[in-house]
Amino acid sequence: MLKMERISDVYDMKVFTDNGEYFGDIEEAIITKTKMHGWRVKATKNSYLSKVLGSARGVIVPHQLVKSIGDVMIISKAAVPSSGPEEE
Repeated sequence: MLKMERISDVYDMKVFTDNGEYFGDIEEAIITKTKMHGWRVKATKNSYLSKVLGSARGVIVPHQLVKSIGDVMIISKAAVPSSGPEEE
């Protein structure tokens, strides 16, 4: 069964990558009249984004990279910005 939610219900929801890493919190949905384009995710304390982005406030994750939305949002690892070759 499909569970319907309001867009405002997902604001401040925690975002995790598909391998379990805390990514940030939902700040805003980017939509038009007929299409969901993406999600603005803010870098919060102790999140992966705050470590990688430094002084930037967040990123926009395309909706195509969202795998699941429930109690938390799960996104594809492809949405994660890389900090360079020394990361691996």
